[in-house]
Amino acid sequence: MVETLFDFLGTTGFSALSWENLVMFAIAAALFYVAIVKEAEPLLLIPIAFGMILANIPHEVTGLFEEGTGLMWFIQRGLYLGIYPPLIFLGIGAMTDFSFVLSNPKTLFLGAAAQVGIFISFITARFLGFSLPDAASIGIIGGADGPTSIYVASQYNSPYLAIIAIAAYSYIALIPILQPPIMKLLTTKDERKIKMGMQLRYVSKLEKIVFPIVGTIIIALLVPKALPLIGMLMLGNILRENGLTQRLAEAASKYVSDTAIIFLCLSVGASADGKVFLTLESLEIIGLGAMAFIVATASGIIFAKVMNLFSKKKVNPLIGAAGVSAVPDSARVAHKLAMEEDPSNFILMHAMGPNVAGVIGSAVVAGVFLSVIS
Repeated sequence: MVETLFDFLGTTGFSALSWENLVMFAIAAALFYVAIVKEAEPLLLIPIAFGMILANIPHEVTGLFEEGTGLMWFIQRGLYLGIYPPLIFLGIGAMTDFSFVLSNPKTLFLGAAAQVGIFISFITARFLGFSLPDAASIGIIGGADGPTSIYVASQYNSPYLAIIAIAAYSYIALIPILQPPIMKLLTTKDERKIKMGMQLRYVSKLEKIVFPIVGTIIIALLVPKALPLIGMLMLGNILRENGLTQRLAEAASKYVSDTAIIFLCLSVGASADGKVFLTLESLEIIGLGAMAFIVATASGIIFAKVMNLFSKKKVNPLIGAAGVSAVPDSARVAHKLAMEEDPSNFILMHAMGPNVAGVIGSAVVAGVFLSVIS
């Protein structure tokens, strides 16, 4: 009887558990807590945390990751082949109103300025000894763009894909906590009170239709490797704006995008095997991601302040912080901070300009990295 019992225990996962698996269970529990109790990005963090649980139940007894037969092996193909991120960009395009950028094109420069964080983090990661492809993948975290970070890491087959993705989504979830101190430090009370007006320039339907078409052609010719992301983003947007394909726009923004998010986040979490995840390099990546995000926020604000030196029509520097591509979270944070100083100061629609520009900017930078670094 005792021998039979021990034989049975040998077939369970308990016999193969390691301390790394237990630590990863604790990290998954922390993500569940942040997502559910603190309500921070639950749509992203809950499937990631559940994937981490799946990854740390010993593979040898579950068969879940068995090549060619395991369920998670098939689901993760969309991650490693770079399929899920463009599908999410399709949904983002279908949900996003580009008129905020079109009505005030100079906000494109604020979105571009925020990408400085990507390059600073890239250079620092390279200095710390990461390979060029891994440094590029880590740098994209600074754009606060989870799908783009994952796409670049998957294209380079980076062994750090899981930690890069979790770091990117964690900083997106922490935007309401991380950005305000930086924004207050770099702006004065008077600057935060700058009003930009309640009305934006009217953008015609023709402009809204032409922009995604022309934008796709120009960006793809300049940076061909950005086409999978930019192409899907612009396709989603033209489905939204032409007035004849609302059903397709709704499907892209809800059913396709939501399904892709579930599988992407589950796949990312399921890549976080404790024996690979708990390394010194992982801690360095988390630190580099934080640095990239801080620099990106700061560079957008500083560029807005410089812009004001040469412009008669001043911009509220807070909108520069929205140049990171976390739509619409960073725009909301900028708006909230402005209203704390003056409840009548409504800058949300102005902050959405650099916010949307940041989405485009991070995808373009990703394309540049993929084109230049083989």
